[in-house]
Amino acid sequence: MTKEFNVIIERDEEGYYVASVPELQGCHTQATSLDVLMERIREAIALCLEMEDDIVSNEFIGVQRIAVEV
Repeated sequence: MTKEFNVIIERDEEGYYVASVPELQGCHTQATSLDVLMERIREAIALCLEMEDDIVSNEFIGVQRIAVEV
């Protein structure tokens, strides 16, 4: 069985790529390249699915960047 998940990818100030899966609480990883990041997030998803009882099924709509004066 194949299941698809939304993965949020960001780059931190040290240059690491960070991936997280909103549907799986605590499911995240990091790497120095996108190729390695994709391998690691697949592994993290598999591990989280073994531990997770309750998967949140929210529909991904999008990401919006907003400017705020500080």
